[in-house]
Amino acid sequence: MSHQSSLIADDIEAYLKEHENKDLLRFITCGSVDDGKSTLIGRLLHDSKMIYEDQLAAITQASKTSGTTGDEVDLALLVDGLQSEREQGITIDVAYRFFSTEKRKFIIADTPGHEQYTRNMATGASTASLAVILVDARHGVQTQTRRHSFIADLLGIQHLVVAINKMDLVDYSEERYNEIVEQYQDIAQKLNAPDIHFVPMSALKGDNVVNKSEAMSWYDGPAMLELLENVEIRHDQNLRDLRLPVQYVNRPNLDFRGYCGTLAAGVLQPGQAIRALPSGKTSKVERIVTWDGDLDVAYPGQAITVTLEDEIDISRGDWIVAEDAQVPLATSFEADIVWMHEKALEPGKLYDLKLATRDMAGKVTAIDYQVDVNTLEQRHADHLDLNAIARCQVELTAPVPVDDYRTSPGTGNFIIIDRLTNITVGVGMIHQPLDSELPYEFREHDSKANVVWNRTSVTQAMREQINGHAGKCIWFTGYSGSGKSTLANALEVELNRRGYHTMLLDGDNIRHGLCKDLGMDEADRAENIRRVGEVARLFAEAGVIVITAFISPFRSNRDAARELFDEGDFIEVHVDTPLDICEQRDPKGLYQKAREGRIHDFTGINSPYETPSNAEVTVNTETMSQQDILTRLLKEL
Repeated sequence: MSHQSSLIADDIEAYLKEHENKDLLRFITCGSVDDGKSTLIGRLLHDSKMIYEDQLAAITQASKTSGTTGDEVDLALLVDGLQSEREQGITIDVAYRFFSTEKRKFIIADTPGHEQYTRNMATGASTASLAVILVDARHGVQTQTRRHSFIADLLGIQHLVVAINKMDLVDYSEERYNEIVEQYQDIAQKLNAPDIHFVPMSALKGDNVVNKSEAMSWYDGPAMLELLENVEIRHDQNLRDLRLPVQYVNRPNLDFRGYCGTLAAGVLQPGQAIRALPSGKTSKVERIVTWDGDLDVAYPGQAITVTLEDEIDISRGDWIVAEDAQVPLATSFEADIVWMHEKALEPGKLYDLKLATRDMAGKVTAIDYQVDVNTLEQRHADHLDLNAIARCQVELTAPVPVDDYRTSPGTGNFIIIDRLTNITVGVGMIHQPLDSELPYEFREHDSKANVVWNRTSVTQAMREQINGHAGKCIWFTGYSGSGKSTLANALEVELNRRGYHTMLLDGDNIRHGLCKDLGMDEADRAENIRRVGEVARLFAEAGVIVITAFISPFRSNRDAARELFDEGDFIEVHVDTPLDICEQRDPKGLYQKAREGRIHDFTGINSPYETPSNAEVTVNTETMSQQDILTRLLKEL
């Protein structure tokens, strides 16, 4: 129900407009069993005149059979709706209530106090901006006070209100209030929450809930409702780091492709340069589309559809971030995990994980420590039982963008799902990516496909260590008939005899398979050498000495092949046998066919050969013996 306003009767449209533009505060109530959480919410609603008459009549009647307050109306029954809750007088499930005042709208989550239902408390706190932690003035700070304070802080809640309740049962003692404040300060020192307030109250009597208490004149702070109305939450949202996890690709027709999702952080505007992760492709925002029309700017929490100026491959689970954003991609990270199932977490077991809008498999590889919520100290653990909280190392089956939960809660959280039962068994808050080399990187390329460079787990150095030598490319070039293939074959035989791992790529052999679709014109020759260069690089990365024998007449093509290798790993051998000698040899009869016009674009006859300008070795099979050439090549290697 909304607050009482004269505009409801006088101008309903003005009232609705005013109501629509109020900011919203989500908060939870938590604490130990029977600290008065449900009663506090009931008192807030009752004293603010936010309860319908039929609701009040219903709980008045229910108070006679299920109430715990004697002859008075038990306001806790407003949120304790389950039969088992009323029978036991405790909160079991999370109950949500909406109300508003002239200043603000509220959604309250009444969370359980019993340790058995800590997981329910974590669920309620996951969307809250403020936590009201109740403390029974008679008992002071309890184990659950520490537990709930720690969970609220773990979930990134920045505003805590410690409501010291049932002050009427300690004669509204200022001394007792100060004692409890001092007790809680020991907890506060271990929390990250920057904003903590203390309020003495009696939810049953109404003291300092909506109205200031006359019985506690020594307290000069605001009442609970005033505090809730004025706490500053506008700066809690991350407006710096753009994060839009894509939930759905909207493709209603051929003329529209939009990427739908809820903006998790940052501010988005048309014309803004963005990057898609994990692909790394960039573009600019063309439109921000909603049901009510296009937006000039979008803020966190808004459900939007974004269209881009370029058609790039983006699918469900990808992120849209600012073009210059430095978002780490990782396959493993540290995270704080709250375990929510009776069956213990097993390190090494494969679970399904949901991070933002991405679903994937992963496992907890190690438990760094478990937090003892009684003392907030860290201790060793080899498994996690129900309601346990621990810092863990998580490993995924594929790399994902990773955010610190405290920086961007919307993209820094995840849930853990049992693969057999499909039950959510845990929740996690990412702390930081672990130092590990990603299996891929973004490299500039001219591929027509949307690809990245994938690193292999077995590195080139590891392969070379097993082989006993480094991988290299020995590139023989020269006229047809110069002796390239003969020398390449002889070199491979000698290297194999000495125990080296080799692979010979011959020009004619390659054209039987890999390059059988290519002709002999200049463009096809360039493509032929490009393919051979790529294959040679792969062999060299495998720790193999790869030997190639190709005419490769164009200097630019050979230089392009050289650029694929590290310095010293590409040895160009120019077999500088004169053209007339090569034509006299003509082992394949190709020169004769070229002279007769039956072969076009034949090197040396009707197509040029560009002499290497920086060959490591130059030999001549007319003036040098094969053995002399091999000796020279082996020295070069």
